[in-house]
Amino acid sequence: MNSSDVVSQRLDNQKLSSSEFRKPVEVVRWLGAVQAQDFNAAKWALAMRMRQATDAGVEAAYNDGQILRTHVMRPTWHFVAPEDLRWLLQLTAPRVNVRCSGIYGKLGLDARFFKRSHRAITNALKGGKHLTRAELKAALNRSGLAADDPLRLAYIILRAELDGVVCSGARKGKQFTYALLEEWVPAAAALTPDESLAKLTQRYFTSHGPATLPDFVWWSGLTTNDARRGIALLESDLDRGAVQETVYWSAASATPVERVIRNAHLLPPYDEYTVAYKDRQLLFDVPSRLTNSDALGPTVLVDERIVGTWKGTLSNGSVYIAVTPARTLTKQQKLAITKAAERYAAFLDLPLNVSFR
Repeated sequence: MNSSDVVSQRLDNQKLSSSEFRKPVEVVRWLGAVQAQDFNAAKWALAMRMRQATDAGVEAAYNDGQILRTHVMRPTWHFVAPEDLRWLLQLTAPRVNVRCSGIYGKLGLDARFFKRSHRAITNALKGGKHLTRAELKAALNRSGLAADDPLRLAYIILRAELDGVVCSGARKGKQFTYALLEEWVPAAAALTPDESLAKLTQRYFTSHGPATLPDFVWWSGLTTNDARRGIALLESDLDRGAVQETVYWSAASATPVERVIRNAHLLPPYDEYTVAYKDRQLLFDVPSRLTNSDALGPTVLVDERIVGTWKGTLSNGSVYIAVTPARTLTKQQKLAITKAAERYAAFLDLPLNVSFR
């Protein structure tokens, strides 16, 4: 195995080379969880991994509760499949709460307060209501729980998500809402802690591999000991490889589908191809002036490597794509990038203008 093998296999396993998926939930289920604090970018991240998708179609799946958006794993929003939400929270929420404990304390939020806030939020949402953050703030204030401070309110709702009280509801126009998890998410069989750990480990290394132990720790938010135990639980089902002295783990992929040759991709910010790994140096065209942090923004991928950045702007009923290469591009590479931009414009159902800076 060499570095080219690693990025090539990742591109296949992440379903960027080709995909059999037709529904957003199939992508989310395959990846385990998809970082989604940038909602519009995350919708495009799902669409890139489907045979065909539109922004309106992914939005409809979200509003129908086919995919959920909530805090799980690292303390940020992720898309998750409804049947996975409970066991993921059971596994990862304790670690997120530990990481947030200092802020809870500074904001005067303790177990007694959360018991009261959970009750107030439940009473406000019960009966199938989907309420915005502003509406939940009003409900908390009516219950005598001060929630006017935006940071305090954010962590009150975050804790309600982590404790399985609420999850995302259908949007009201462009506003996000919250729904009671027990009312919005179908019941699912409970898993033991080891079953949850093994399942998350399997999902990650199947869909994101080859990857390292530190990559898995970063992505999942688990402790190194728990991540190592997850690998041990599945070691007979995982393939072990190495590039120089770095150990990579991967799992057998699903039955191969017909490969679609896509030499270029316009990756959104925080795409799983970049954000899911602690060390992103393998992704860069060498030599490159771009940094590890640059990989978390909107990046241009050509032949599995990051060769630049891009920006999309909506104006006068069209989408304008400005590409900023990190090095000189060939005519063929520019053509491949333009085709990638055309896929993005089709996703938005808008005319396209492309420029190279």
